[in-house]
Amino acid sequence: MTEQSAPYMSNPRIRVLGVCPGKPGSPPFRVMEIDGEVIGEVTSITGVLEAAAARGIVIHDLDDPDVVRWVGGDKFTWRVRGTRRGQG
Repeated sequence: MTEQSAPYMSNPRIRVLGVCPGKPGSPPFRVMEIDGEVIGEVTSITGVLEAAAARGIVIHDLDDPDVVRWVGGDKFTWRVRGTRRGQG
């Protein structure tokens, strides 16, 4: 009999959700959660680092899935998919 193990799924403290279009004249943003609690909107990697640091979390590697889960894109995704620069 062959044993199969379930794939490893990390449960990081930080989740950065998919990009939301901003209001006209405002940049798109992503909602950020820490420990399952929505802490606000971030518009850049710097915003993620600052929000985490403000809560005592130091991020050394934004690509470590045990630290940050990027939903709907990676750390470089800050525009709504299917739009071009300047259109939202």
